[in-house]
Amino acid sequence: MFGFGVVGQGLYDIIKTKNLNLEIKKFVIKNADKKRSLPADLFSTDPEAILSDPEINTVVELIDDAEAAYKLTVRALRSGKNVVSANKKMIANHLEELVDIQHEYGSSLLYEGAVCGSIPIIRNLEEYYDNELLHSVSGIFNGSSNYILSKVFNENQLYTDALKKAQELGFAETDPTLDVGGYDPKFKVCIVASHAYGIYVKPDDVFNIGIDKLGQQDIRFAKEKNFKIKLIPTAKEIDGNKVVLYVLPRLVGKESMLYNVENENNGVLVKAAFADEQFFYGKGAGGHPTGSAVLSDIAALRYGYRYEYKKHLESSALNYSQDYLIKVYLRYTDDQLIEKLNFNEITERYYAADFKYVIGHINLQQIAAHKADLDQEGNFIAEIA
Repeated sequence: MFGFGVVGQGLYDIIKTKNLNLEIKKFVIKNADKKRSLPADLFSTDPEAILSDPEINTVVELIDDAEAAYKLTVRALRSGKNVVSANKKMIANHLEELVDIQHEYGSSLLYEGAVCGSIPIIRNLEEYYDNELLHSVSGIFNGSSNYILSKVFNENQLYTDALKKAQELGFAETDPTLDVGGYDPKFKVCIVASHAYGIYVKPDDVFNIGIDKLGQQDIRFAKEKNFKIKLIPTAKEIDGNKVVLYVLPRLVGKESMLYNVENENNGVLVKAAFADEQFFYGKGAGGHPTGSAVLSDIAALRYGYRYEYKKHLESSALNYSQDYLIKVYLRYTDDQLIEKLNFNEITERYYAADFKYVIGHINLQQIAAHKADLDQEGNFIAEIA
């Protein structure tokens, strides 16, 4: 196992409580001086202690550094070792190459724990929905931002106070940009799209806006309209030949299954042509929930399981696109922003001394082209479903 942090400890806790005929032979860690709860001879700072050991057939990668994780994963797969990873950034950025390596060397990379913690969405997309036409896969994929939004809407906490509490509890990092900026769910939706639609999309090509510019005016507006705000990544098939991906805050009404997904929980909503609408709910983060997903992958490797990427075999007709019309709420300060964005239609407009907003329809391409403007202080945009 590479890494022995929250998820690594959680996985170890689960393994030691069960008779699984499973042995962790070696942990490779970065900090040799850090006090550990296990015997010192189990730990090493040398990656070769794992990568060059012919007796080790499965590598579990649970480190934060995405590029280091990528190099370790490639080495392991090329040496014939199977790999289980929970590193969503590494997988999203390098998935196509990692799939090619698996095919070339006959090894298997599994990563259920990388997307939505304990919720088995990847395996379901691979197996249950393998012959299903999926209209969309969306939901709450990030527990940190959802915890913050829950505190804001349910307990009337200020955004800054809720963020601080999330950091104290370990739900958000010291630099929370990955979560509240919408980058973490963007990595996850890119992975989901590969299994749902058979396309490889680089995260850099996907538009994301987070909740870091959320203001009291937006919260008041949402409450007056009986909405909550949730951070929602979306993968959606449109026009029979295109797939659109994006991450945006969304004004969610009580009729939505996502409305009551609170705190660090995640919820995945799958809309299918034949199975109709289905909902997956569970813990999206934490050592034991994510550790359980990692253990499930380890167990699956025992019977030779590998992702078949079935949708890729039939994906020739699907292409990634940002040409998609959505309805949005936009709070802004500078009237020139409205001119720049070139709304297709504005259905509502409000002016006050400290609060200006519009509601209307706009092409996702237009929003993506002006991301830098939308990221400025005084602006906040959210989709209205």
